[in-house]
Amino acid sequence: MTGRGAPAPSEVEPPTGDGDGLAGLREEHWAAPFPEGIRGVEVNGVDLLMVDEAVANLVDRELDGGLDGDGVARLWSCIHELDQVLPGINEEYCAAFYARLRTLAGIAAAHHLPPAS
Repeated sequence: MTGRGAPAPSEVEPPTGDGDGLAGLREEHWAAPFPEGIRGVEVNGVDLLMVDEAVANLVDRELDGGLDGDGVARLWSCIHELDQVLPGINEEYCAAFYARLRTLAGIAAAHHLPPAS
């Protein structure tokens, strides 16, 4: 797969609104059908189904009370994996699906950044 059609992670804007961006984007993502034909497919060494499931679990945990240190570390690992995957996806719906997943992971991870001093 080539990088055509896949937005760069920095081009994916987090949702704005009344403070429920993570929950709202989670609902949008969960309602979207999983891209056809990619179960078991790896892009740049990342299993697409597994990274989707991992982020889903981690976001649910974040919304249900927050991640512990291991969860935060796993979330950052998923973000790194998604950054490896996005340039290799050329199918438009699949690229949008994984760009949204990357945004979702990024919003959840932002809750765990140290405050600026």
